[in-house]
Amino acid sequence: MKTRAFRGAGTVAAVAAILLLTSARPALAANREMERLQIQVATLQSHLAELQRAMADHSREIKRLADIVAEQNAALKKVLQDGELRNEATEHRLEEIAERLAHVSERLSAGGGSASAAPTPAAPASPTAASRGEGTAPPRATPPPAAAPLPGELFSQAYADYTRGQYDLALQEFGEYLKRFPDTERTDDAQYWIGVCRAGKQQYAEAIAAWDALISEFPSSDKRPDAHVKKGGALEKLGRRREALTQYRFVVDHYPNSPAAKIAGDKLNPTQ
Repeated sequence: MKTRAFRGAGTVAAVAAILLLTSARPALAANREMERLQIQVATLQSHLAELQRAMADHSREIKRLADIVAEQNAALKKVLQDGELRNEATEHRLEEIAERLAHVSERLSAGGGSASAAPTPAAPASPTAASRGEGTAPPRATPPPAAAPLPGELFSQAYADYTRGQYDLALQEFGEYLKRFPDTERTDDAQYWIGVCRAGKQQYAEAIAAWDALISEFPSSDKRPDAHVKKGGALEKLGRRREALTQYRFVVDHYPNSPAAKIAGDKLNPTQ
């Protein structure tokens, strides 16, 4: 009886052990699957972090390149503007020299008549004045009136003051040019530069009025395209972007081959 009981107990223990091992295998497999998934998630997270770092590096590099391009564009525009100013200054100087030569030629052709005329003799002193010792001193000569500046000289002086940033003085001189010489090849230029000087003083409404006067009073002026572009820039300063775009579009449509059209096109389609 005891032997049979012992054998029965052993059989039960063996069955229990088999059942325990059988039930442990799925749990072990599940743990291994979980570990594998955790490794895959960690790998993906590492790859994602590397991608984020690479994207950040690329963004910084793109920004650096964009800054370089912007600096180069600004430098190129400044070079072009400086070259334009030098060309205009040279042109003004040549015109001034030509006008001086023409003035000298006119004087020479006149034969210097005013200089060769005999001086008017002084009236003899009266006896009464001579007896008092008066009339012996020569009459005091009246200084001749200052010669009016030539158109080229006045314009060149005004332009030189503008380039030095002396806007008030340049405005006065350009305004004097308009009054003295209302019908020369430089009259429309003087009107244009009045607007530029006003803009330099940040008087944008007055600058727009000056350019409007140029556009309306000088229909054949070669400064009209530049005046429209400058007017557009002043309108933008005043927050009137839509009106500024109208000015740029007008230049592109009506003066497509002018240097101002290139500037207007860049304003209509900014790259930055």
